[in-house]
Amino acid sequence: MTPTDLLDKDRHFLLSLSIFAAIVVGGAFSISWNGSVADLIWAVAIVVSIIPLTMSTTRSLLKGDVGVDVIALLAMAGALALGEYLAGAVVALMMSGGGALEAYADQRARRELTMLLERAPRAAHRYQNDALEQVDVEEVEVGDLVLVRTGEVVPIDGTIESDGAMLDESTLTGEPLPVLRHQRESARSGIVNAGSPFDLRATHRAEDSTYSALVSIVQAAERERPPFTRMADRYAVFFLSFTVFLCGVAWLVSGDPVRALAVLVVATPCPLILAAPIAIVAGLSRAANRGVIVKGGGTMEQLANARTMLLDKTGTLTLGTPEIESVETMEGTDPDELLRLAASLEQASAHVLAEAMVRQVAIRGVLLESPSGVEEEPGGGIDGLVGGYRVTLGSRRYLNATGIPVDHEGLDRLEVTSGLGQARIAVAVDGKLAGVILMGDRLRDDAPTLVQDLHSEGLTEVAMLTGDRAEIAEEVGKLAGLDRIYSDQSPEDKLDVVREFLGRPEARPVVMVGDGVNDAPAIASADVGIALGAAGATVSSQTADAVIVVNRIDRLLDVLKISRRTMRIARQSVLAGMGLSIAAMFFAAAGFIEPVQGALLQEVIDVAVILNALRALKA
Repeated sequence: MTPTDLLDKDRHFLLSLSIFAAIVVGGAFSISWNGSVADLIWAVAIVVSIIPLTMSTTRSLLKGDVGVDVIALLAMAGALALGEYLAGAVVALMMSGGGALEAYADQRARRELTMLLERAPRAAHRYQNDALEQVDVEEVEVGDLVLVRTGEVVPIDGTIESDGAMLDESTLTGEPLPVLRHQRESARSGIVNAGSPFDLRATHRAEDSTYSALVSIVQAAERERPPFTRMADRYAVFFLSFTVFLCGVAWLVSGDPVRALAVLVVATPCPLILAAPIAIVAGLSRAANRGVIVKGGGTMEQLANARTMLLDKTGTLTLGTPEIESVETMEGTDPDELLRLAASLEQASAHVLAEAMVRQVAIRGVLLESPSGVEEEPGGGIDGLVGGYRVTLGSRRYLNATGIPVDHEGLDRLEVTSGLGQARIAVAVDGKLAGVILMGDRLRDDAPTLVQDLHSEGLTEVAMLTGDRAEIAEEVGKLAGLDRIYSDQSPEDKLDVVREFLGRPEARPVVMVGDGVNDAPAIASADVGIALGAAGATVSSQTADAVIVVNRIDRLLDVLKISRRTMRIARQSVLAGMGLSIAAMFFAAAGFIEPVQGALLQEVIDVAVILNALRALKA
């Protein structure tokens, strides 16, 4: 919660307390001493409330923002004009109390989002000239060695240099128990050191780290004004018009302006303003608790209506933690040297296969060189200089595109046959094919049931987009039960598929899920882009509308369920609140509800609507 939010909360609370005291004191004067003094106290309470309400309502109207606060303003002004001071004071209490209740509910709903922002690392302990120095986290560079003390938040993404580390990852993943990470394993910024101090080698700068990306998404979520809230504003215009019309009819038929005032009072304030935003923020908070950071209410509304989901394969349907299974080389090439050159070049790439290769080669104790002159085609391959050699690796198509002749016969001579979850990485040295590195991955345990579960949530089509060959893609698709499979897809091809689905109204909203740099264009173009298992702040997580920070695919199903239930609760709260208010307005117009009774009744309706909206926290 920002300082401004705290001030608003305190202001609403103090105003509510003051008006409540005025009502009580005025009531005491009315019963025991002098009714004129009571009316004066209540009138002062109305004026104290009506002045800031007039200013805020005027500002809103000048912006073209018509809300139901106008009804409250008319009700209090009418109460002053007709001498219904107690009713006006109750409306004033209702407005200030509703503001305080909304501020509390908003704070309660934003709890998990606020916790993420408050835990953002600000300092790091960096080794410098055999000594430790405390520096701002923004000063840590890639390759720096930092000490993470017991209980501290890991400041940047890096690899563990000590023998091991006991880490509390609950803030990012929702998993309650600490986990043991071994030497050379990755540690993400934002998690907590739950064990002994350990050394961490920075692999990203602070602004490129996992937690920084999540904080940016959370801040965007807090700034965004959800489309459903704008829909509520449209309801507000209708409701205001209907209220004024009914007031006029009640006054005209009865000849009593107090009846019109009773209609105004019972319609003040409408649950429209309170219900939708609180329910949506509660849903965002619930999703964050499950390890899914959703950018805002607009994304949640799109997810609630999603019809199509497109899934990447590697790192999404598969575990995304491939291992080196074999290295096959052309005659005269040393396998260990080929692997060293390839891993040295892959240090410059954020691709999941690159990171896995570098990690495993480093664990073997191989000393890697820093590459230079690196050029990468996301999802295709990478080229650069390593120790005086021109090293190129990637798909056969990429090598051919860079002028290195590689055909199927050339690869077949290496006797490398890849199967399910395996990838062949062709490696060329100085413009000639030198070998192939075979890396293996496997399907996630929960992937076979995912498609069925997604269909049960209302999705009409679940498809896979992958750069792998057709035979591998078909086998994965069969095991996962996918509706459609797109193989041999470059980043441009994936983007074209997304656009194809976007061009079909019955398929929208379209959700694209991926985890790599090569998925970023498709993720950015879809109605909703989701980055899965943000092990680092890749381009995909930066362009995504939501990030699943725990490496579990079942969170896709969770966020769909949360979004659907959240929007259902939001609509239910708005429509139920409107229905109750309209029913009470007819009773007031017929003379069955007095202004004071109407004010108390509307307060009960508003409290019920807010409590119902907060149910989204348990979605």
